[in-house]
Amino acid sequence: MQKSFTLVQTVATAGVFSAVSFWYGFMFGRESARKDLGDLIETLRRPNSDETASSSSQHS
Repeated sequence: MQKSFTLVQTVATAGVFSAVSFWYGFMFGRESARKDLGDLIETLRRPNSDETASSSSQHS
């Protein structure tokens, strides 16, 4: 009986760890996407002459 309880604990711990890892990954990805979209919007708002100069420096 003790062995099966330990197995349940192990599975539960792995599930909690997986859920927390997924949550942090999701939130980090969402924040990263928000920053990328913000940068893209700022780039599109600038005049075209500034856009080409900033685009080439960002990709380097």
